[in-house]
Amino acid sequence: MNPRIINIPKYDGFCIVPDNINYKRVVGNFYNKYEPINHIPTEGSFVHINSLIHHIFEEQYELGMDYIQLLYTRPLQKLPILLLVSQERNTGKSTFLNFLKAIFQDNVTFNTNEDFGSKFNEDWATKLLVVVDEVMLNKREDTERLKNLSTALNYKVEAKQKDRHEIEFFSKFVLCSNNEAFPIIIDPEETRFWVRKIRHLESDDTDFLQKLKVEIPAFLYFLLHRQMYTRVQSRMWFSASDLRTAALERIMNSSRSRLELDMAELFNEIMDAHHIDSISFCMADLIALFEYHHIKMDKAQVKRILKDLWKVPHADNALSYSTYVIDRDNTTGYAEVRRIGRFYTISHDNISHLL
Repeated sequence: MNPRIINIPKYDGFCIVPDNINYKRVVGNFYNKYEPINHIPTEGSFVHINSLIHHIFEEQYELGMDYIQLLYTRPLQKLPILLLVSQERNTGKSTFLNFLKAIFQDNVTFNTNEDFGSKFNEDWATKLLVVVDEVMLNKREDTERLKNLSTALNYKVEAKQKDRHEIEFFSKFVLCSNNEAFPIIIDPEETRFWVRKIRHLESDDTDFLQKLKVEIPAFLYFLLHRQMYTRVQSRMWFSASDLRTAALERIMNSSRSRLELDMAELFNEIMDAHHIDSISFCMADLIALFEYHHIKMDKAQVKRILKDLWKVPHADNALSYSTYVIDRDNTTGYAEVRRIGRFYTISHDNISHLL
């Protein structure tokens, strides 16, 4: 037998064991498909990296440091979907993506929007980071897929001419967009997104990325010895309040349905006309108002808005309540009537954020 063939390593199969600090190519008798990073942490300065992280995360600088430290030291930890937005050019968003690629090397892949819809996913489903430089996922099914992936423990991967197989899933997602208002659908109750609006850079250093790469060993040494600013608060480490930003709320408001906005405008119109702070109604009352104003409605969607988004319960029993109906002879266009039913009560506080 050819001695060269005898000396070829043999394994029982493949595995994916992410470890950036104590990497092993062979785990047991399985070949590890997670790639090593070749940086050797060395004490030193990282002024350019520090300036980039300050620019990207600003008042959330320590959270940004925690995020990168978790990527490096705890690659299996679930983390929020990081979305960087700015309609301006020359903000450093792409530089930050390339910086992450420089740190984690072959464990980072750049995707397009279409890649998330493809059934062939083996090229990215085994990576630590999946980044998209110009995301535009404005279909709800695209957002749901991304959300589910961000918290999935296992995932079925498929390559061309290969059978699907299940793997432990640990990928994190970093997205960028020039669309600040509606790059992706984010529902108001969602807690899996961290959105940062990125400012315009005052200067343009064409060698900045190279300067970042030189400082990576010193930065990794710092991360190995840095004390975390936060403690684990959720399955994605950070608490929902940690991740709440004005940029996130802007996208949430843009993601609201036309029906929700129509409901808010209708209730506000009635409350303003009659100088009241709340209005009660049953579903039949609302249907009549919508029909008059030619607003298309779906009862299931209305109930979801009331229960899940506005957190408005209905009365436990059929009780007497005051509501408003169309009255063309009334100067306000609405007249108060008394009825009996299991009613909802909407206040200005429920809808003020939509107006």
